[in-house]
Amino acid sequence: MPNPALSALPSPRVQRELSARAVLTGAVLGILLTPSNVYAGLKIGWSFNMSIIALLIGFGVWQGLARNRNSGPAWSLHESNINQTVASAAASIISGGLVAPIPAYTLLTGNQLDPLPMMAWVFSVSFLGIWIAWYLRPTLLNDHGLTFPEGMATLETLQHIYNHGQEAVARIKVLSVAALLSGGLKWVDEFVWAIPRWAPTPALERLTFTLDPSLLLIGFGGIIGIRVGLTLLLGAALAWGGLAPFLIDHALVVLAPNASGPQFAKLVEWLLWPGVSLIVCATLTSLAVRLFQVPKRMPADQGPRAKVRFSPMPALGMLLAVALVVFLQAQLFDIDLWMALLSIPLAICLAVVAARVVGATGIAPIGAIGKLSQLSFGLIAPGQVGINLMSANTAGGAAGQSTDLMNDFKVGLAIGATPHKQLIAQCIGISIGSVVGVLVYLALIPDPQTMLLTEQWPAPAVATWKAVAQTLTHGLASLSTEVRWAIVIGSVCGVLLGALDSLLPQRAARWLPSTAALGLAFVLPASTSVMMGLGAVLTWLVSCRWPSITERFAITAAADLIAGESITGVGASFWEMLRNV
Repeated sequence: MPNPALSALPSPRVQRELSARAVLTGAVLGILLTPSNVYAGLKIGWSFNMSIIALLIGFGVWQGLARNRNSGPAWSLHESNINQTVASAAASIISGGLVAPIPAYTLLTGNQLDPLPMMAWVFSVSFLGIWIAWYLRPTLLNDHGLTFPEGMATLETLQHIYNHGQEAVARIKVLSVAALLSGGLKWVDEFVWAIPRWAPTPALERLTFTLDPSLLLIGFGGIIGIRVGLTLLLGAALAWGGLAPFLIDHALVVLAPNASGPQFAKLVEWLLWPGVSLIVCATLTSLAVRLFQVPKRMPADQGPRAKVRFSPMPALGMLLAVALVVFLQAQLFDIDLWMALLSIPLAICLAVVAARVVGATGIAPIGAIGKLSQLSFGLIAPGQVGINLMSANTAGGAAGQSTDLMNDFKVGLAIGATPHKQLIAQCIGISIGSVVGVLVYLALIPDPQTMLLTEQWPAPAVATWKAVAQTLTHGLASLSTEVRWAIVIGSVCGVLLGALDSLLPQRAARWLPSTAALGLAFVLPASTSVMMGLGAVLTWLVSCRWPSITERFAITAAADLIAGESITGVGASFWEMLRNV
């Protein structure tokens, strides 16, 4: 049955596709948007798909120029697709390890990669994911059981902006206002007047219950939805309002005498264990259940598959990616050559799993893929931190970039785009993202040992990877009895919630707490969870009163609240770095 979104799109008889302006626009937007995901990843452990923002901005700029000059070709549908492919590939570079295994490796070993080796590593694992996606493309795109919801959302945005130009203009205006508001507030907080973080009482302030004047957190709350937002509030109440005072009262966490202000760093060293256990067990359980639910073969009435012609270029690209990943593992992390080679088939298998799950559900299980890789290498090479983190990073990074490109391939199939041109655009995007992402990370976190896992930079993904690597390296015996019981309880809750979330009908499952958000609330400061929960509640209330306005503008406004503050925050860090030179 034809998709209504496809029938509404303009005819795909467009010649301009991989044009210089499409690539340049995507590159510029990638440079601007990549810092947002690095910043957000270090702040809250989540990132945002930048495809729709790139589509809106590219369309607005080039259609506006064409209208004003009344000359030159219009910004084509295919150019929009190339633009968003380059930009989203650059912005998704954090799946290559920038906000998780790479910082965790530094925290556990004390070794900080130099900029060029770090860029090469992030690029290599992403490059491997691109070629995996290329070989998966004929099979997965012809499987009608896999709808790729995220790709279809991008396709629907293409439909809106090419059939309702005024709607695109309205969304761009909302986008601009939100970015200026968020960025302006952050600029005032950084350079003019440090906005006070208010807490009801000193005791609650010590437990990190403060109001953080961050529109980025409000924006993320608007995106994550009411279920996740309320779960974050519940998790903050359980972890920081209930368990944290218990830990202090029973001397399981010893604070400095007369300690004042938020005591995040001390408390999170204990709280991360039940939180991480819940996240890992819930995601692995959910992933296992989904694998049994994902369609395994094409329906009989699907029609013929697309013909696949053999070409030596993809094979050479795959071999180059494998050689690069294996070489860098050996050179940068002193990983044995055979162990580095073993990471490749595991990365390919897990990238296939991730692509099928994304195709069926729209949810990228990158966290679960990373943990599964860590567990695998923990069994194969126990006690070796470098292998546990960086060989697992290969699987997580490849899966992240593979799923991003599969969504782009889904859009391209619908509009008649050229696959190899999309692949080139993706390669350009990860090249840009590797350079920009690493520079931004090093500017924000020049000293990971003292800056990460603090209230300013909670880095929950780093805490998760670090905790799993520590446990697999030293064993549970290295932890206190109380922490081990907390891990057991968190694991049991994670398995139960993960199974129920996947097995119950959707109508019943939506009343369960979000397992990812519940575990994350144990690793984030309570102030962060409170502000994100507030954003979710506000967005839900507005949607109840004005549903059409929320449907049209909520995601656009929320995304640019995130982009405005994060870009300003990155700029402030660069400014501080230049002042200290």
